[in-house]
Amino acid sequence: MVAGAVAVLVAGAGAGALALSAGAAPAVGITVDAGTSLGTVPSSAVGLNTAVYDTYMNDPSAASLMKAAGVRQLRFPGGSVADAYHWKTHTVTGGSWAAPGTDFDHFMATAKKVGAQPIITANYGSGTPQEAADWVKYANVDKGYGVKYWEIGNEVSGNGYYGSKWEVDNHADKSPREYAKNLLAYAKAMKAVDPNVKIGAVLNTPGSWPDGVKAAGDDADWNHTVLSIAAKSIDFVIVHWYPGGSSTANLLNSPARIAGTASAVRSLLHTYAGPHAASVKIAITETSSADSVAQTSQAAALFAPDTYMNWLEQGAVSVDWWDLHNGMGKPTTVNGETDYQDGGVLSVGSCSGGTCEPARETPFSTYWGIRSLTALAQPGDTMVKASSANPSVAVHAVRSSNGGLNVMLINKNPQNAAQVSLSYRGYTPASGTVRTVSYAKGGTALTKATRGTAAAQTLPPYSITTLQLKPSSTTTRTDTTPSPAPTPTAATPTAAAPVASVSGTIGTRAQATAAGVPVGRPDRSDTAGGLASTGMSNAVTYSALGGLLALAAGSVLVLRMRRSRGSHAR
Repeated sequence: MVAGAVAVLVAGAGAGALALSAGAAPAVGITVDAGTSLGTVPSSAVGLNTAVYDTYMNDPSAASLMKAAGVRQLRFPGGSVADAYHWKTHTVTGGSWAAPGTDFDHFMATAKKVGAQPIITANYGSGTPQEAADWVKYANVDKGYGVKYWEIGNEVSGNGYYGSKWEVDNHADKSPREYAKNLLAYAKAMKAVDPNVKIGAVLNTPGSWPDGVKAAGDDADWNHTVLSIAAKSIDFVIVHWYPGGSSTANLLNSPARIAGTASAVRSLLHTYAGPHAASVKIAITETSSADSVAQTSQAAALFAPDTYMNWLEQGAVSVDWWDLHNGMGKPTTVNGETDYQDGGVLSVGSCSGGTCEPARETPFSTYWGIRSLTALAQPGDTMVKASSANPSVAVHAVRSSNGGLNVMLINKNPQNAAQVSLSYRGYTPASGTVRTVSYAKGGTALTKATRGTAAAQTLPPYSITTLQLKPSSTTTRTDTTPSPAPTPTAATPTAAAPVASVSGTIGTRAQATAAGVPVGRPDRSDTAGGLASTGMSNAVTYSALGGLLALAAGSVLVLRMRRSRGSHAR
């Protein structure tokens, strides 16, 4: 940080607190350039993952909470299980299960209640192009659901080709070249049924294992190979972003890396898609604070809206958080709070080691972090440029369709309030106190208040505060000017160490979740295995899917987690 700044990163006792140096803290300078557009908020911006093994996926109370949080996209049928799920029979190939009442039609009923569009992951691992085309026909021709976005597979490169297996893939050839060839076959079959569907290709996150890894006999890594074959025939690319973090400071600073990741993806598209590159969207179909020290405590709540907005400002068409429900891990204490290590935004009421979560469907802090976005932006609003002079305070700003300007301020310091001084270009806020919507540590709701001014605010420790500003009567409304497109820069891959194969498991490297099994079915959790460290920096842990979700007495969703601690840098 610059000299004179008072916030310094302290990674202590695994908490990664942001502590203040001695002396009075000068105000953090915030600049909002309301005349420079970063794009329009997509209708599908705020998304969430669902899973067929989640017994509570279609709870009416969950649907109401999702709707209130502004969730406008739901992903189905759920991570790695998608590559084993057969939609016609509502069955799963080996190792997992599909809970009763979580089939496609029940999911669509919930999506309708929430007011969310679906994004569907077609079964690549154990399915066929015809099975996927039949799903399109059923969804859009027979039922009229109008499902637009279709992913072809989940994390397909986790099929064992690069040494580690958490993804089902029954193809004899598991290479990226074969995936690209089959991807084109899926796209052709599905678009023959409905030409309006959009087809997405699975990419590895730039800079993360196995990005940059070339298997024996290959000329290039996964991303370059897949896009060299299919880039001109797809509609969007899929990135999963799990930065992890051994401290809360590491986690909270990670959204700053999103611009570089997005730029690397665009560089690939420009290289291989040519003029079509501008039409290929980026979809973040999985992200969360999984494999960090904070999953349900306040740091995760601050991380969530910062992550959504950074990706949207970089042009992502949607961001889907993992997960609606997940289940409890080994509880820890983070900055004085119990962190249940649960990847869900809503509790399932599970217990571990004598510690129990709140009652089922109780929102965790991550839920409130996501819901804070409703105070900042609505679909169709214009994201505008904003910057902070100190990384201890993040800022995002949006011009609303009614002429207002909303500014979200995130204070990453867990102990101290932050004084901020705001200045504006291209917008003159009305004088006087302003309306704020905030979420602070330990909160169970968003708090509305009238305090501070458009020029100066005091932000509580570890808080999200959104200013909802009205224009001055002297403000002249002008169109925002789009900022120049970021210059694509290719990521430099880091060599990755070989990773031991784990056969017979269905898992996703960053989902701290397991395929659920009904009571009485064998527990196959001993098949889980870890992914080895690549030795790269900014470590993130991936988990192999090896625990079990079970229906216990009283219909409690239980997760027994067996998580590896191998690291894979983001």
